[in-house]
Amino acid sequence: MSSDKNICPLFSRCGGCQMESLTYGKEIFEKQKYMESYLDKFQVVAPIIAMKDPYYYRTKVQAVFGTDRRGEVVSGIYRRGTHMLIPVRSCMLEDQKCDDILATIRKLVSSIGIMVYDEDAQTGFLRHVLIKRSLTTGQIMVVLVAGSARFPQKKEFVGNLIAIHPEITSIMLNKNADKTSMVLSEEPEVLLYGQSYIEDEMLGLKFRISAKSFYQVNPVQAEVLYKVAIRMACLTGKEKVIDAYCGTGTIGLIAAKHGASQVLGIESNPDAIEDAITNAKENSIDNAAFVCDDAGVRLKAMSRDLNLIHSDPNAKLSFSPELFHPDVVFLDPPRSGSTEQFLSALIRLEPQRIVYISCSVETLERDLCYILDHSDYHVDGIQGVDMFPHTEHVETVVLMSRVDGK
Repeated sequence: MSSDKNICPLFSRCGGCQMESLTYGKEIFEKQKYMESYLDKFQVVAPIIAMKDPYYYRTKVQAVFGTDRRGEVVSGIYRRGTHMLIPVRSCMLEDQKCDDILATIRKLVSSIGIMVYDEDAQTGFLRHVLIKRSLTTGQIMVVLVAGSARFPQKKEFVGNLIAIHPEITSIMLNKNADKTSMVLSEEPEVLLYGQSYIEDEMLGLKFRISAKSFYQVNPVQAEVLYKVAIRMACLTGKEKVIDAYCGTGTIGLIAAKHGASQVLGIESNPDAIEDAITNAKENSIDNAAFVCDDAGVRLKAMSRDLNLIHSDPNAKLSFSPELFHPDVVFLDPPRSGSTEQFLSALIRLEPQRIVYISCSVETLERDLCYILDHSDYHVDGIQGVDMFPHTEHVETVVLMSRVDGK
């Protein structure tokens, strides 16, 4: 584990690295204490799995574009809790190739005369830049988020950017003129160059990543995280699995490849589901299916149909009955956690094991309390994985099983 600490010059202004002033060893110690303060009432919290090299790990980088007091083009992030743009030329968390591309884009915007977006006046063109990079394939996607779809300098910009960075395989344009904190709008992207996705490899599988689809920003620790989750699931080749909040199908496809009999992935993002279906085909996985739906709504309907089966074997059902009784459910909800609708339906489905992956110990504690208060499950194991070094966040994997073991 690295103990060196080079304090970022923007530490006091940016707010992105809340634990930057600590050595990495001290940071892990503090995160362990924080996890235990919320979770040790359920079970002993295993030592956090730290990152061997906790720098430059973010392979998804997004930057706000604006101008400084001298009128020069800058890019960076909003100071935490504000809309004050902090210019960033290099970041100790961000992939260095992505930072190099951002620097090139800043120069091209200035030299070509592309207007950056003014949020107050709602004028100008370039608002954000999103870059995704695969460490395994080397593919890079650049997404320009603009206040308008009209881009008269398109040919000049794309030609110059590719000439300087031929490693870029995709350039997309997303129009977002809404007054919102969301980076990408719901509008479909316009392909400016290359293909509309990049591919990454993880645990022997290939995954297609589009502009809007979720994929872990730290692929090195993501492999660690998914190995822990699969190990906790104790798959033997017979289990029926639900992957809730499945994104591009990462954990579900890994489970389908490494021990699950059948997998059903549920995700509300249609772009992510499209990627998940493609990922299954690309990896020749035929024991996984994916549906675009709210996870809570889908599980509630499945549990309702399960009750119908118990009360009337001839009842008309909403879904195919094969996965009504899942043996294992993976859930990886957003930071806000799951919903009571989902959790109550999950309890009624009575899977043998629940593997909960969480990026917030606060909402994880809340959801675990709900499950324990309304069911006969208990917590068997808690494992932290440091997915976001130098920040206050830590990823947690929790294994729950039914008390009676049935």
